[in-house]
Amino acid sequence: MAKRILVVDDERHIVRLVQVNLERAGYEVLTAYDGVEALEVARAELPDMVILDVMMPRMDGFETLKELRADARTKEIPVIMLTAKAQDADIFKGWSSGVDSYLTKPFNPRELLAFVNRIFQSLEHPPEDYEGPPTYEV
Repeated sequence: MAKRILVVDDERHIVRLVQVNLERAGYEVLTAYDGVEALEVARAELPDMVILDVMMPRMDGFETLKELRADARTKEIPVIMLTAKAQDADIFKGWSSGVDSYLTKPFNPRELLAFVNRIFQSLEHPPEDYEGPPTYEV
């Protein structure tokens, strides 16, 4: 069964670009266009991964990530932040919020796919003493 990835971005062309590339690689793609919708889809569908923008209406990506990590059903879902927020402070905030990877726009779809594949491979073959992704308070 194909892994399901939730792609969240308010820019529909970005969602479509990511969706097409992930589907070509054999993944099933769910979509959302803001943080509130992302939480609804994530809680209803329990995707295997979330690719999340930061700057979105209604709820930004950092708040969405915080909500995902606070929910027992979604806290272990790997999250890749894919965002134009490329300042050191933003990147640090992403890492300290518990993202599994942080990729800035503009991005290469093949690079994103490499991040997705690497995360799934690490989950399938974790080191013996692996206790899951770290979580931090921001």
